[in-house]
Amino acid sequence: MGAVTGQPSASSERGRVAAFFDLDKTVIAKSSALAFSRPFFAQGLITRRSVLQGSYAQFLFLLAGADHDQMERMRAHLTSMTAGWDVAQVRAIVAETLHDIVDPLIYAEAADLIADHKARGHDVVIVSASGEEVVTPIAAALGATYSTATRMVVEDGRYTGELEFYCYGDGKVEAMRELAERHGYDLSRCYAYSDSVTDLPMLEAVGHPTAVNPDRALRRAATEKRWAILTFSNPVSLRARLQTSPRTAMAAGAAILSGAAAATALTYALLRRRP
Repeated sequence: MGAVTGQPSASSERGRVAAFFDLDKTVIAKSSALAFSRPFFAQGLITRRSVLQGSYAQFLFLLAGADHDQMERMRAHLTSMTAGWDVAQVRAIVAETLHDIVDPLIYAEAADLIADHKARGHDVVIVSASGEEVVTPIAAALGATYSTATRMVVEDGRYTGELEFYCYGDGKVEAMRELAERHGYDLSRCYAYSDSVTDLPMLEAVGHPTAVNPDRALRRAATEKRWAILTFSNPVSLRARLQTSPRTAMAAGAAILSGAAAATALTYALLRRRP
């Protein structure tokens, strides 16, 4: 079973609602796995040829989306490339470069949607085919309740090049059902968002599916099934959004009003003390 990480649920009662988000091209404007190719190269984990191959794969991914065969080739390439990598080193690189690399790639529309679900009392779950070492910290930065991702086999602190769980296709549905059983989600009331036709099982598993930036095949399926279709096109800095969020603005406004009131009271008191 896939790795499921996040905050503990406040309740285990049945009928709770979750919003399941795919990550790449749904929440962020790039492949999360390929986004870290440059720091991995800088730390000697991959070769220049791998970086160039990753850039080409990213170009194809953005151009037309990844179908099943492309995803399988990418999976085989990434698992063979990472065999022997030190897990602690990978986690350290991701932690050190996370905000510089991922922060500017987050769609503003996705961040707003996540915030809306949380405001409605829904759990937010990131479900991604990328490795858990990359997905877990990104999900935490987004404020997700849980995340589930691909997990690789580790021996003596290093990847063996084999997969323990592939969070892709039906694997995503398996992870979602496990979460639903554990935390009392009613999948018929839950939401799911994805850009790829390879996530059709994930979208069909919930009562409220939405295609986000869909590839041609998913757009056709969503149109036939009369699902909602959204377009996210505005990657922004998450830190900048946090600095100018409505809650922050309200706090700043309250501080200004409080300061003005205090200044007025002080002026009135001084005037009363004058002869």
